[in-house]
Amino acid sequence: MEHHMNIPAPFLWLFLGAVLQLFGFGRWMTPLAAWLAPALLLHFAHTMPPVAGMLWIWLALAIAFGISLRGIVPIPGLAYLALPITWGLFGSLPFVIDRLVAPLVPGFWVTLVFPVAWTAIEFLNSRWNPYGTWGASGYTQHGVLPLMQLASVTGIWGIGFLIGWFAAVVNWAWDQQFVWSAIQHGVLIYAGVWCAMVLFGGLRIAFAPARQTVRIAGIGWPSGIVEPQEFLRAVEPDFTEAEREKLRPAFARIQGSFLTRSQLEAQAGSKIIAWPEANLIVFKEDEAAFLERARAFAREYQVHLVIGLATVFPGERYSFRNQSVLLTPTGETAYAYTKITSVPGFEKKYSVPGDKPIPLADTEYGRIASPVCYDMDFDGLIRQVGRGKADLMLVPASDWKDIIPLHQPMAEFRAIENGAALFRITRWGGSGAIDPYGRRLAWMDDFSTQDNVMVAQVPMRAGVRTLYARFGDVLAWTCVAALVAALGLLAVRAMQ
Repeated sequence: MEHHMNIPAPFLWLFLGAVLQLFGFGRWMTPLAAWLAPALLLHFAHTMPPVAGMLWIWLALAIAFGISLRGIVPIPGLAYLALPITWGLFGSLPFVIDRLVAPLVPGFWVTLVFPVAWTAIEFLNSRWNPYGTWGASGYTQHGVLPLMQLASVTGIWGIGFLIGWFAAVVNWAWDQQFVWSAIQHGVLIYAGVWCAMVLFGGLRIAFAPARQTVRIAGIGWPSGIVEPQEFLRAVEPDFTEAEREKLRPAFARIQGSFLTRSQLEAQAGSKIIAWPEANLIVFKEDEAAFLERARAFAREYQVHLVIGLATVFPGERYSFRNQSVLLTPTGETAYAYTKITSVPGFEKKYSVPGDKPIPLADTEYGRIASPVCYDMDFDGLIRQVGRGKADLMLVPASDWKDIIPLHQPMAEFRAIENGAALFRITRWGGSGAIDPYGRRLAWMDDFSTQDNVMVAQVPMRAGVRTLYARFGDVLAWTCVAALVAALGLLAVRAMQ
């Protein structure tokens, strides 16, 4: 006798939503999946009691995040479980809020409850947690260039709002059994807004002005000289003088490698040369001598040189300083910026915390800024660059292999938001260059390239003034205000 397993329809939608969420923000980011997953999960929520639905969605999201982010977020052992559990909890809140508030809202207006809650919670989470904008659904649309242009107006939050609204419209139509006469006006309203946003993006790209370009070279990490664990050891409190003397020649070889390969690129015509984050490692007593060598190089070859500099202070409370240093063709220091945002864990524990705004420097190629790696995950911080009317961000970065599908794409949204071209050179990860509209100019995977040199022709003085740089998170804060009002209404009704 055959036995057939009957899965209740609501749990089928939960299962499919969780599977599609694997292809949302994370290792296998796929734009279409990011639209479908919340639609299925929202429909599931509306078939269940509010608390039960929230708990099931929390579990589904926690499992999906746990799988898709494994290795991308380098938290060891069981401590890693706290991340997907927390993200799953925050991710489940818009669903239960919509489930509770939606019955209080009439007509098609009900479809705005979920995207408001979705956007507000994503935004507030980015302001409260140490990982910044990680997890924001807007990132999932990387590569869809017309839609990405919305970030120049609303930041990534506008893209997330459209995704959340799509889920609500699908669920609203589903509740009415997709009867066209009942849903046509609402569907056409959403379709009109969506098409207008895509049309705006397409026109923005189509009418982007042509600019002269400058050749920029990024010089990657020379493998086989210093292993990662040797650098990590150098910043430990019990690092010895004998170990220091053993590492000093290796640090000198790294410096020589960067200067030699940079010479080849300068001779090939590069006018700007950038080195990755913390790649030029020097002990504090050797810093002045190295910088003098770098200044002499910039003068001799008449280049702008961006150095990802890690100065080691053995035995001190903060044992290394992580900087981006811009040298001009005259050998002068245009700026020396200390990274503001430290990655939780090792860097947060040992690096000197930066406390100064991101500096800008005017050059013949435009106004330049050099935030460092993790800084780019914080949209509010990088708005300094947009408000400063930067033309180009030269970003030293350092990653790891598993993060390649995420970190360069995340940084590219900062460029669109603030209307600046981006050249990001990375150690142990993905490097890339784009124009202010997100169009790819160059790409390099550190693990599949032998010489680890990336070259791009980048538009000069190509900065675009954006509404987002000027006005910031107006949409996101509007959603926060609307969410507070909705929860207030819910509380009043509960007390009646």
